[in-house]
Amino acid sequence: MSPRKAAVLRHTEDGRSLREHLIATAVNLISAGGTAELTVRAIARAAGVADGVLYNHFADKEELLANALAAHVRRVEAKLGELPVAGSGTVRDNLLAQLAYGLALHKEILPAFAGLLARPAVLARFGELAEDGETWRDRLAGYLRAERDLGRLDGDVEAAAAILVGVCHETVLSGLFPHGPRVVTSPDANAVVTALLEGITAR
Repeated sequence: MSPRKAAVLRHTEDGRSLREHLIATAVNLISAGGTAELTVRAIARAAGVADGVLYNHFADKEELLANALAAHVRRVEAKLGELPVAGSGTVRDNLLAQLAYGLALHKEILPAFAGLLARPAVLARFGELAEDGETWRDRLAGYLRAERDLGRLDGDVEAAAAILVGVCHETVLSGLFPHGPRVVTSPDANAVVTALLEGITAR
């Protein structure tokens, strides 16, 4: 005889476990209100379970929040669609698509990370989970290496990846920390890609 589902899940049809239900609930809360004020009690209440139930499925609150943060990132990435493939289209158009993807991704996920700056244990646990996955930066660098292998790019593609990621970080983070240095306008994507492809050395 199979174990009875938790009361809150008895009538669901998607077969989710209670652990999956708790993570999904936390992701919904992160999407709606960020992570700064997110508590175990709030997650339990939204999930329709008692506070203590969470500890039957997670070693501690850091494990739950780290898993929810990872699931939040995956959800955002799934909404953004596919990235260009090396050898298709033009390199310029592909880099514009990569930059647009990166800006949209960071706009959605960096607020959640910023809200956890005072909880380094959660970020550390997230880092452990992320070690087994591939980030957008990894995919971007892989794309650039593939274009170089095809002869459509030359030079230090790792530095190029760092530049594009840095543009995304500066653009989004400057809006999250109002007392720090401000980026007045969003970057002109065409100008960024032109500078990357042509360099800035005087001719």
